[in-house]
Amino acid sequence: MTDQVSFEDIKELFRETDRRLDQRFMETDRKIKEVNLQIGHLGNRLGEFVEGVVRPGLVRLFRERGIEVHGTLRDVGGSRDGVACQVDLLVVNDTDAVAVEVKSRLGERDVDEHVERLGKLKLVFPVFASRRLLGAMGAMVIPDGAARYAEERGLFVIGQSGEDAVLLNAPGFSPRAW
Repeated sequence: MTDQVSFEDIKELFRETDRRLDQRFMETDRKIKEVNLQIGHLGNRLGEFVEGVVRPGLVRLFRERGIEVHGTLRDVGGSRDGVACQVDLLVVNDTDAVAVEVKSRLGERDVDEHVERLGKLKLVFPVFASRRLLGAMGAMVIPDGAARYAEERGLFVIGQSGEDAVLLNAPGFSPRAW
């Protein structure tokens, strides 16, 4: 007696294969989402680390540049009239505010996003409307091209030298005010 496979048997094999593939795809999708969440969490932790390195020296750095700031605010965010804005660090005094965005690695897109953010800050936070608003980018890794790009757009650039945060701008650098 010979075994014959019917057309229906073949169709059932294909259906079973499709079901198994669908299950594997769903499991793979679930694992990818889980890994993405873990990477996002790690990225946030790295950002917190960089912020922790940059923040302690900010008042000193800006005072050395003649901006007599006296305090820092962390994770300042809000929205007003449909416009949202969030800043990692805000260094302030009665007449000035320096909005500092912190990244693990500085890129040109980060600079562009921060310049856009600076344009919204006074609208979202009218308490700063009468203050001179300056911008800064802080990062652990700062490619030369990104540092130049930020400086050309009027931003302070904060990097690391040993255990201290340092301003990388040229001594005669004049920041843009928003």
